[in-house]
Amino acid sequence: MKVLVTGGAGFIGRYTVKRLIEVGDQVVVVDRKPDVGRLFSDLGVTVYQQDIGSEQMEKIFADERPDSVIHLAAQVSVRRSLQNPLDDAETNIMGTVRLLQLCARYHVQKIVFASSAAVYGNPRQVPIKETHITEPLSFYGVSKRVSEMYIETFALRHDLDYSILRYANVYGIRESRTGEDGVLTAFVERIMAGLPLEIYGDGLQTRDFIYVKDVAEANVAALRSGEQQIMNISSGAGISLLETVGILKELCGRNVNPQFLPAQAGDIEHSVLDNGKARDILWWEPSYSIYEGLREMVDFELDARQNPMLVQRAGVSYSEASSVI
Repeated sequence: MKVLVTGGAGFIGRYTVKRLIEVGDQVVVVDRKPDVGRLFSDLGVTVYQQDIGSEQMEKIFADERPDSVIHLAAQVSVRRSLQNPLDDAETNIMGTVRLLQLCARYHVQKIVFASSAAVYGNPRQVPIKETHITEPLSFYGVSKRVSEMYIETFALRHDLDYSILRYANVYGIRESRTGEDGVLTAFVERIMAGLPLEIYGDGLQTRDFIYVKDVAEANVAALRSGEQQIMNISSGAGISLLETVGILKELCGRNVNPQFLPAQAGDIEHSVLDNGKARDILWWEPSYSIYEGLREMVDFELDARQNPMLVQRAGVSYSEASSVI
């Protein structure tokens, strides 16, 4: 199968591309990052440095004729979406619509779309099932929900299959840092750098953390199963921020005293997604516990700090540890 992956050079994209290669699929990556070619130079991947909104996307589809598309390219910052909703909508909504037009025109069989738990808003009950009402609190969440609706409508009109995957809080080893990589990345970096941990609120708020390799596995499974389905991709269990700090203390062998800051407006207290549908339909389940995932992150950080060449290759910077969400 030839699979076109938008945002293939991103955090989730890199793991997804690697998994696609492992199962024997032919991969085409489209990403606007300037070094996208270098990232896949030894993997036999066809790479296009291109924005999904570019007119050049037409030629890429015409030349490559992908069987399926995994659509990961997006503006992913909630904060940025609130500051610049127009840019968020242009990338996430209009970019998706343009991609759907090309999928229809070039007879793509299926699109797998990276959506988000942000579409739900404040949960009325937990764990959250896919039937839960969608009341997003940010423009980012709105853009993901609107994109879902476009996909559903295109599917009806153009015989396009789809799987919409609503990710919980994705975490894992990142080869480059943006400063908005998530709370667990911030925790690991700050502990390793000997910096204090900052927690907004009392730390008892719970999150559903899903390891990036498990997300990649779900993306690949959805290419062949889950016809016209919306599914949560999550661990299915909540853990408090204070509990994650306890695990990191054990893994790092360091005593950490968090600094508690006032809770941020709009923060959700408890968020856990029910992943039963994905388990049943995709025959998928998380392989990594939160302990195992954090251990891989800590081991990588230790290696990176002891090996400057690894740091240089990965593009990791420790000069500024990101603050906690």
